[in-house]
Amino acid sequence: MNRLFTVVCMVGWFMLSHVGATYAEPYRPTDDTQVLQQLSFKASDPVARELDSLRTNLRGNPRNLESAVKLATRYIEQGRSEGDPRFLGQAQAILSPWWNEPTPPPAALLLRATIRQNAHEFDQALADLDQVLAVEPNNAQAWLTKASILQVQARYDEARRACQRLTRLAAAHVLLGCLGDIAGVTGQSVKSRELLRQVLSDTTLSGRERIWIATILAETAARTGAIREAEESFAEAFKVGIKDQYLLGAYADFLLDQRRYQDVMSLLQSETRADGLLLRLALAEQTLKLPIFQNHTAELAARFAAGRDRGTTVHVREEARFTLALQHDARRALPLAQANWKVQREPADARILLESALATKNSPAAQPVLDWMTSNHVEDFHLRQLAKQIQEVPF
Repeated sequence: MNRLFTVVCMVGWFMLSHVGATYAEPYRPTDDTQVLQQLSFKASDPVARELDSLRTNLRGNPRNLESAVKLATRYIEQGRSEGDPRFLGQAQAILSPWWNEPTPPPAALLLRATIRQNAHEFDQALADLDQVLAVEPNNAQAWLTKASILQVQARYDEARRACQRLTRLAAAHVLLGCLGDIAGVTGQSVKSRELLRQVLSDTTLSGRERIWIATILAETAARTGAIREAEESFAEAFKVGIKDQYLLGAYADFLLDQRRYQDVMSLLQSETRADGLLLRLALAEQTLKLPIFQNHTAELAARFAAGRDRGTTVHVREEARFTLALQHDARRALPLAQANWKVQREPADARILLESALATKNSPAAQPVLDWMTSNHVEDFHLRQLAKQIQEVPF
């Protein structure tokens, strides 16, 4: 899924599961002059004008770090908003003068970590962040991004310590949001929701920050069965009026669980560029028995096949879900879900592995998730239901 902007922008939080769950794999051009396909901008679009101005400033001196960081950051933000992986490829191209250097400047390292995070190259991203922090130990964005990656890897104690380093480095709502997110997946959902509600009461939050906090609160509430609070929190996030791919995917999952398939159609019918959103749309279409379901399933199959041909593993969770729920091939879905669990361990990753294990009647395959649930006191209505089924049904 993936969360993206500078501390103040909160690059790490908006990039991760939050982004990883919806993007296709970015193609990385060799430089910013290479034209792959015209991005969908109108000449009158202020974003187009801004990007063009930034490109013009950089073109005369591609090694101008300040200009490169501004443009790469803007590409990353736009990629998050539109769900278009080409922006991430362009961001990497902008950073090409520093990409393969052993010790790039901290600003370039931080963006390289963000792009690697999106590609699920978590260990490389953490190494970049440690390099940044060795030079700039008070870099709040680096600590926040590090906490995000560690949380996805289920390294919760380390993630908390990274969050706590924000105590004197960032605004209180950043620290509380960081800690609240971890609390929500480690058996402290009541505490998590209290912290997040406290943050949302802060009238000084930026729009992006409000989306971040409200979405975390909505997901935490939904996992624990607080459906009304989840709905209200999603509404709070959408009220900001900034397009956010992760928010769309999270709300679509909520609607699917509530069997509100027509609402999923309304939400996503024009959001077919991002693989994860197209997958959720197809899940609703399948239940509603709409003919377009066949076309979208074929499109997804082609996209995942192309990813395999490129050797990418960014969206194994989504491919496992596609294989199980749309292709109804549980035996092929299970190894995908297992491979995904080795890389990232969020509730959605746990769920697809339990569902695949149950569908194949393979209880040993579910054991890593069951152990994770027990050791971290995970509070998740759907995961507990699946765990109960696995433990009760004879295999």
